[in-house]
Amino acid sequence: MKKVSIRPLGEKVLVQRLEAEETTAGGIVLPDTAKEKPKRGTVISIGDGKLLDTGERQPLQVKNGDQVLFSSYAGTEVKVRGEEMIIMDEGDILAVLE
Repeated sequence: MKKVSIRPLGEKVLVQRLEAEETTAGGIVLPDTAKEKPKRGTVISIGDGKLLDTGERQPLQVKNGDQVLFSSYAGTEVKVRGEEMIIMDEGDILAVLE
């Protein structure tokens, strides 16, 4: 079987969403139906950057390995090697966690 890899184009970013919390701060175990999808993840791969009117590429502000926060309805969910990931515009990323 052929190994599949994804390289985002332009100003797109591939993000792996972090796992949902299993328990609340008070120790209550959450069932799968009550878990909220995290709005946080790790950048796995980035595109070449935004194409400017001059024909040059503007580099992206995020890099591979960055922990990021993104909006609730950001991007498109895809499965890569059996793992769920999101391809989104760099503009959907709200912040980089340091």
